[in-house]
Amino acid sequence: MSEIIGKESFKHVSYLWDHAKAAELAGDEVALLLYRSNLLGADLRLTNYGGGNTSCKAIAKDPLTGLDTEVMWIKGSGGDIGTLTRSGLAALYVDRLRSLENVYRGIEHEDEMVELFNHCIYDLASKAPSIDTPLHGFLPFKHIDHLHPDAAIAIAAAKDGKRITQELFNGEIGWVEWQRPGFDLGLKLRECLNDNPGIKGIMLGSHGLFTWGDTAYESYVNTLTVIEQCAEYLEANYGKKRPVFGGAKLADVPAELRKKQAAALAPVLRGFCSSERHMVGHFTDDARVLEFTNSNDLDRLAPLGTSCPDHFLRTKISPLVLDLAPDADLSDAEALKNALAPAFEAYRAMYKEYYETCKHPNSPAMRDPNPVIILYPGIGMFSFSKDKQTARVAAEFYINAINVMKGAEAISEYTSLPRQEAFNIEYWLLEEAKLQRMPKPKPLSGKIALVTGSAGGIGKAIAKKFVQEGAVVILNDLNAERLDGAAEEFKTAFGKDAYATAQLDVTNADQIQQAFDTASLAFGGIDIVVNNAGLSISKTIEDHTQKDWDLLYDVLVKGQFLVTQAAVQVLKKQAIGGDIVNIVSKNALVSGPNNAGYGSAKAAQLHLSRLNAAELGADKIRVNVVNPDAVISDSNIWAGGWAEGRAKAYGITVEELPAYYAKRTLLGEIILPDDIANACFALVGGLMKKSTGNVLNVDGGVAMAFVR
Repeated sequence: MSEIIGKESFKHVSYLWDHAKAAELAGDEVALLLYRSNLLGADLRLTNYGGGNTSCKAIAKDPLTGLDTEVMWIKGSGGDIGTLTRSGLAALYVDRLRSLENVYRGIEHEDEMVELFNHCIYDLASKAPSIDTPLHGFLPFKHIDHLHPDAAIAIAAAKDGKRITQELFNGEIGWVEWQRPGFDLGLKLRECLNDNPGIKGIMLGSHGLFTWGDTAYESYVNTLTVIEQCAEYLEANYGKKRPVFGGAKLADVPAELRKKQAAALAPVLRGFCSSERHMVGHFTDDARVLEFTNSNDLDRLAPLGTSCPDHFLRTKISPLVLDLAPDADLSDAEALKNALAPAFEAYRAMYKEYYETCKHPNSPAMRDPNPVIILYPGIGMFSFSKDKQTARVAAEFYINAINVMKGAEAISEYTSLPRQEAFNIEYWLLEEAKLQRMPKPKPLSGKIALVTGSAGGIGKAIAKKFVQEGAVVILNDLNAERLDGAAEEFKTAFGKDAYATAQLDVTNADQIQQAFDTASLAFGGIDIVVNNAGLSISKTIEDHTQKDWDLLYDVLVKGQFLVTQAAVQVLKKQAIGGDIVNIVSKNALVSGPNNAGYGSAKAAQLHLSRLNAAELGADKIRVNVVNPDAVISDSNIWAGGWAEGRAKAYGITVEELPAYYAKRTLLGEIILPDDIANACFALVGGLMKKSTGNVLNVDGGVAMAFVR
């Protein structure tokens, strides 16, 4: 088979198998399972993040008897096949798993079987087995793939999908009607195979695809071949019966306008979606999204919701479609909020009715009634969730759902899950138990922070601290090379969803606006702004030039003013409060030599902070100050002659400065960037949410800098 099949055989899926690499894994079926799984998960056309399941069965030594026994390795609960490792697998005795049929009491007692899976565990270090475990266990094949490919689900979700499947594959793919995953569905798959010996896969109505093989490679190729055939069939039918999605209702909008409108609207949407907890957003104007949102069929199809359970769990019962013209004037935030409020109220009412109509006596309490997916015709799609990754993945899932609707409509008529079935999935007690096992949110989960000058020194330490505590950040700096280095560092440490970047000169109003637009497009808005960017010049009054003076006041005072001004516009659009923290200095309070420009600019920053706190309190926007002193490590402030100037003022050498500064403090401590980061977190981490207008000294104790 390896000589016949190659990547040239596939147009609609990615053939990634490397025979040389696979040969290195020969004899280790589990390693081959992981290899196959990772390849399948690398192509989002085959399955979405966290979706689907893969397994293998192989002979292993029973640790109790020493005899050979058949063991099934399968992706554990909550895993992702694209990133699956051995630690993410569950391993179960096959004979014990199948023997559970003897105690199965019927579909009304389905959920109790999950606990019994634990009695079948072979490897005590196993991940918890997922609800899909019996679906793989009752099929006899050595290697099995259960995926959610768009092309297959389009057929599975078509009104006459069963007939199409039969005709397309000449009876070689079986069909099992929609049923919630569980023990009984595993028995139904076995029954389908027994009734149709020799089939090479099974289509699950509205759900997905099962395929298999005797080896990892045979399973991989069989899976790709079946999906390729589905995709070819859809492609041949696009536009044949009628234009895709009924044709375009709206003309294309230029990309620049789409981004402008999305950046203006995102904070308003985020405010509505954060009525119960802070949400992080994601925006995409992907061509597939625009084809759907600009179409005549949008109003008919969008309310139907999705079909595949994985799509539904991520995207909710249905999206909210905005009644806004693509070129609508979005400049008046209050008018915009008033215009959109009825749509959100109606969505929440719809969701409450859905819950009340479908709930069972033991259903969990109703969850957040706000939409996850919001469609803006002509502009694109917004998604909101607890963190950036979840919001981004929700958008990916809805694109999968769009692909499914497109395909189903091309060959037949799209059908979604019935509302009751959708509810039974969303409020499944096993799903609720999974949610309850999730780690407790970190203090800054759902928060978005912009720290000026965050590519080095104090700014980078603050940004790191915020990400470690759950926030996402907009990294920025005047120096592009320094910014690129920080971005690479954050990507390695925290992953791509933890940050966005913007080159920023805090004296440039256009760049400031672009930075906040970046925050809105990447994450939906802003919650925390730290005015940290700065520089220092130490000269006698005689040596100080007007250029020195202007530069200090431009960066420190005007920069803080302009950034705060732009931040307030976004914060007021959201109407969920926020934090502004200004990194000032001990020098704002202490008079010292050779410091007229820097010290007076710092004093202006301090008083500007007080003024802003007084003005913004009614909007729940807190403004507080951190006053550092002598933070030498990795700081730009010590470049450009400042260290030499301060050493000269004190009559010491530059090398003696750290010890000199520590010695003169009450605590005798050297101050580090992390100390300032911890102070910022103390102000924004939630424990001081009723405090504003404060000054927090982080200087080791300088009595002259005590606020009085």
